[in-house]
Amino acid sequence: QVHLVESGGGVVQPGGSLTLSCTASGRTVSSDAMGWFRQAPGKERTFVATINWGGYQTYYANAVKGRFTISRDTANNTIYLQMTSPEPEDTAVYYCAASHFYASDYDSYAYWGQGLQVTVSS
Repeated sequence: QVHLVESGGGVVQPGGSLTLSCTASGRTVSSDAMGWFRQAPGKERTFVATINWGGYQTYYANAVKGRFTISRDTANNTIYLQMTSPEPEDTAVYYCAASHFYASDYDSYAYWGQGLQVTVSS
């Protein structure tokens, strides 16, 4: 079993920066792909970014490509999402997830964090 805990959410101004963290416990996730999803009010949960087990492959949703960066610290079972130049449209609850597969679809992810709020507002 994998337990994922996100941290680092809050309020950020448009054009600012914010970094989310997600630490896994229970078992090592060093062989799992990890990803970030988000869910805005009244909308479905959507894919944001994923990183493979070794950290050398990443894939982003078009909406965040070039602005967000996903990375991982395998030794510490932690992944990050660096958000730069955020926009009000990025406001959502962000979820960390783990998968046995390097994938971008919701159904491929077996383990989820509890989510944390990110609000982009001036």
